[in-house]
Formats: sequence, C-alpha cells, structure tokens
Amino acid sequence: MAIPTDTPYLCLCTCPNTDTDAANSIAETLVTEGRAACVNILPGVRSVYRWEGRIQRDDEWLLLIKTTADQLQQLKLRVNELHPYSTPELISVQIDDGLPAYLQWMADATTADASAR
Repeated sequence: MAIPTDTPYLCLCTCPNTDTDAANSIAETLVTEGRAACVNILPGVRSVYRWEGRIQRDDEWLLLIKTTADQLQQLKLRVNELHPYSTPELISVQIDDGLPAYLQWMADATTADASAR
C-alpha cells in the first residue's frame, strides 16, 4: 500500500551544541524551502554513542522536524548537505495521529508552493 504524500512525519536530528548556527541554519532552511512545516530546537541533549570504536559523550541540540512523506526524501538530502557532521543523525517516524487541524497545517506548509507564501 502506498503512503499518501501528505502523511505526517516527525524527524529527529542532533546537532553539535558548540555550533548553534548549524541548528538554526538547518531549521530555517528546511522551513523556508517548505521541506518542513516546523522545527523545534531543543538544547541540553546528552548523547552517548559508539563512534570509531570508542564511546563518545557529547552535549547536542535536538531538532524535532515536522514534515510530510512528500518532502521526506528532499529533507534528507538537505540535512545531509547542510549538517556539519560527516554522518548526521536523521530518524523519521510516521505520525499515526494528531489534531486534524494541525496535521492539515503541516500538509499545507510543506506543499510545493509553500515557500512562495
């Protein structure tokens, strides 16, 4: 079964907290280009992960990116282009439910002509 193009998604992306310009730039670019309806920037995230054989601990910013299936592929490409990490985190989770008016706003804000508004 094909996923409708207006199916909403929440994407999670971390950015270095030493570079607030990166988080702001990614968020503003995605919204300006109509790839995302909204991006929340949450400071104070502590990430513990294995990288290049060692356990790393970093303070980061978490981006909560709201988009639709129609924009998801282009959003992934843009995050990869804009992100300072060589391997950025971007995890997409389909939203199964929400307030209908908000979900409609997300769909409207991410249409092809949204950036022209």
